[in-house]
Amino acid sequence: MQPQPALFEQHQIRRIYDEATEIWWFSVVDIVQVLTQQTDHLTARKYWNKLKERLNKEGSELVTSCHQLKMTATDGKQRLTDVATAETLLRLVQSVPSPKAEPIKLWLAKVGHERMQEMADPALALNRARELWQKHGRSEKWIQQRMTGQETRNKLTDYWADHDIREGQEFAILTNLIHEEWTGISVKAHKDLKQLRTQNLRDHMTEAELIFTALAELSTRQIAESVNATGMPENKAAAKTGGGIARHARQELEARTGKRVVTEENALPPGNRKRLKNDK
Repeated sequence: MQPQPALFEQHQIRRIYDEATEIWWFSVVDIVQVLTQQTDHLTARKYWNKLKERLNKEGSELVTSCHQLKMTATDGKQRLTDVATAETLLRLVQSVPSPKAEPIKLWLAKVGHERMQEMADPALALNRARELWQKHGRSEKWIQQRMTGQETRNKLTDYWADHDIREGQEFAILTNLIHEEWTGISVKAHKDLKQLRTQNLRDHMTEAELIFTALAELSTRQIAESVNATGMPENKAAAKTGGGIARHARQELEARTGKRVVTEENALPPGNRKRLKNDK
């Protein structure tokens, strides 16, 4: 977890980046304080607590989409704080009558959450991603493989969501399990190998790494579907088997070519690579 506060109209919004899930989590109270234009956290926290009660009574899923993470409080101590993703905050903002609602939405988009716009038009996500990869000098062949792999990934996570797997930590656990099975290293270790920090690992994979990742996730989903895997224990078993299929294929390819599939190759600019090496 990497805490990186951001500013909105001189208001500090606490946020944390979760490298395992590659998700930004924002302090709900900080957002509520801006929306309600309160001068202190205590009043904003009371407002949020009452809002939570109302949303729960209404049967809203907003509250269950929030999590708790430790953040630095106004007294300087680390305290558990309600946090939410940008997508959840978008829905929350609509529940609070406020002249700051639209500015907050725009601010969230500005600090890197175009995902809210993509919810209304998914094609924007594909276009932005393609443009970014092209700027990084990626070939059309690589871009096509990346997009195909993302489609495979989405089908797997859709299956998980429909079979009692919770988005966030449980998605991350299964993803890491698949990754370790086929690569022999964790997602974090793979990112360290490529000298990545907040970057998306898949955006820095080679064509071979993308193909084997897709094979592992495709195998996992089809195995899970074949036994109607539900819940963590059954989906963990499917993940280990699916990742194992890709591992055997990787090992056979490496034996025949003498080349490693999992490498330190990345798409970072040369200056970034040098800085990251010095930071280690």
